[in-house]
Amino acid sequence: MTVMQTTTATPTQQSDRAPADICSAPPRRHPRPEGQDRYTISEVVAFTGLTAHTLRWYERIGLMSSIDRSHTGQRRYSNRDLDWLDFVTKLRLTGMPVADMVRYAELVREGETTYPERRALLEQTRRDVVSRIAELHDTLSVLDRKISFYETGGS
Repeated sequence: MTVMQTTTATPTQQSDRAPADICSAPPRRHPRPEGQDRYTISEVVAFTGLTAHTLRWYERIGLMSSIDRSHTGQRRYSNRDLDWLDFVTKLRLTGMPVADMVRYAELVREGETTYPERRALLEQTRRDVVSRIAELHDTLSVLDRKISFYETGGS
């Protein structure tokens, strides 16, 4: 039987992190080149696994702030943009509604005065994730019991 362990950061651990509004993420699908800070949409697709359509849609709905453009109009993403996309991808995995993600992005653009509202959005999302994890643990227990039942031949 596999046991999942979850850990949460204490307030002390959280304050040790940089105050930036970007989360750290696991390694990307393709590592970014050292010393580079401008990427084409196709490079971002390779780094993130998102589609070009999704990246354009994120920009259109306001989930991404204005992306820099080359003199020919080609999108040029920065490392900060890629960090933001890493965070947005995590928010998507939490099940946060897109409207809430867009609201969060708007709050980030409004500045530090929105910290309390941003925190409230993230705290609600965290509560939702913890609830989903509990449901999944319960589901896992049911599956383990059924598997055990069949391993013992139904006795």
